[in-house]
Amino acid sequence: MVTTHEVFNQPAPLVDTNLFAANRAMQAALAFNAPALDTAPLHVLGAVVGSGEMQTHARLANVHTPQLKTHNRFGQRIDQVEFHPSYHALMTEAVGAGLHGTAFSPEQQATGHAHQLRAAGFMLFTELEPSILCPISMSYAVAPALKDNPAIHADWAPGLTSRAYDPALKVWRDKAGLTMGMGLTEKQGGSDVRANTTRAEPAGTDGWGQRFSVTGHKWFFSAPMCDAFLILAQTASGLSCLFLPRVLSDGSLNQIFIQRLKDKLGNKANASSEVEFVGASAWLVGEEGRGIPQILAMGTMTRLDCALGTSGLMRQALSIALNHTSQRKAFGKTLIDQPLMKNVLADLALESEAATALALRLARSFDRASDPHEQVMTRLLTPVAKFWICKRGSHFAQEAMECLGGNGYVEEGGEGIMARIYREMPLNSIWEGAGNIMAIDLLRALRKADAAAALAHELAPARGMHPALDRLAAQLPIRVEEMASEMEARRLAQDVALAVQGSLLAQTAPTAVFSAFCDSRIGGAWGHSFGSLGAGVDFDAILERAMPH
Repeated sequence: MVTTHEVFNQPAPLVDTNLFAANRAMQAALAFNAPALDTAPLHVLGAVVGSGEMQTHARLANVHTPQLKTHNRFGQRIDQVEFHPSYHALMTEAVGAGLHGTAFSPEQQATGHAHQLRAAGFMLFTELEPSILCPISMSYAVAPALKDNPAIHADWAPGLTSRAYDPALKVWRDKAGLTMGMGLTEKQGGSDVRANTTRAEPAGTDGWGQRFSVTGHKWFFSAPMCDAFLILAQTASGLSCLFLPRVLSDGSLNQIFIQRLKDKLGNKANASSEVEFVGASAWLVGEEGRGIPQILAMGTMTRLDCALGTSGLMRQALSIALNHTSQRKAFGKTLIDQPLMKNVLADLALESEAATALALRLARSFDRASDPHEQVMTRLLTPVAKFWICKRGSHFAQEAMECLGGNGYVEEGGEGIMARIYREMPLNSIWEGAGNIMAIDLLRALRKADAAAALAHELAPARGMHPALDRLAAQLPIRVEEMASEMEARRLAQDVALAVQGSLLAQTAPTAVFSAFCDSRIGGAWGHSFGSLGAGVDFDAILERAMPH
């Protein structure tokens, strides 16, 4: 072809960078919450997930999506999902980094920081590729729940905490590593699992305890190639939690039939399915009829991952926007030096750092489960962080994409990651309970613990550091004591999130970040969209702290 023009003024992609080394907000949050934490593994992981090689795997795993194979060429039913090799490469790295059940291994538990190390790693990996983390997150949540059936836990815990990824479909005892999923919702109920119709009939007992024969369906059954699942089914005593392996101990496939894979907006590399059970074998976990409390306990952990995941996506979107605008020129100067663009980027940086601070603060409570204050904060901050951080994600991604202009809307090249982030953002807000469910869960938390005193204690270190934060902190315990009506629950969740974020930034962030956050989010010196910070903000200091290089 004839050469018509020279290609210039196109930014180099953000590739082969250490995502942890450049993340000052994460480093500050970890230093505050776990000052004795050895961050060497995070430096290693940061280099891996920031590499061009792994970015290629992330792209390919989303382009070449999972394929359902219901039958083999002989007409025999196999119910298997086939993944691109890049999916397996990503899973190998995630499992090798211990992002699944490894936090519950005795070695990790002995450090006292197992959940915070894993949380930071989960956030870093999300910047690379979030959708393969679905089975990783479910394995993390299920690992401790199996203790309610000691026999199953004894057999499965070593595989669930192993750092070996083994995708083969075979008996658990023959595998180097194991993953687990969950099957909760059904067509007619969604979040209302009490409406579940799947039934489980007694089928004797064996070494794993009481066995049931399960018949019914699950409408969202993510990662169907996991080695086993915890499901909810109706027994004679009510909704119960059951352990459902993919392959039975005799080597035969369990009676789990995959009907189809979901065609989702995003989350493309992960296989989400619809399944039916026809006399599938399952074993009771915990007390019969007490399935909902057990699932809620696991939900607390997956909701933590929703907050962590969205925080990681925010950081990646911000990093791409900063990388682009610091190189791209328009109207005689780089985009990042244009006043309005500088305002937008600084505003996004505030949101990202506040999300990181809150998510890692929540992770700290998991490492201090025996501390009475931390027990209350786990119950209080889990729905708050899941609600507010995830709710902010989609708006954040749209604004970050706009910083790139048309290039950000294209599904190609390094900046094509932004389109993938944008499609991924709504998921964490929906999965494991949408906004209304989280707001109602907050009200439940307020009724069960001395939340007002715990919240006042949490906010005390920032007292006197900003008048707007002081006013909000003074009001919240009163509102918590009065336990706002359900109609006001979302506003209360928002205000608790903002107050805790402000308090955390007072202790972990530079004055420029803390002051601008409180002035805008709490003090009212802000508009209704990103990029409306007041003129007195120290934009350069905020942006320098957020730069990904």
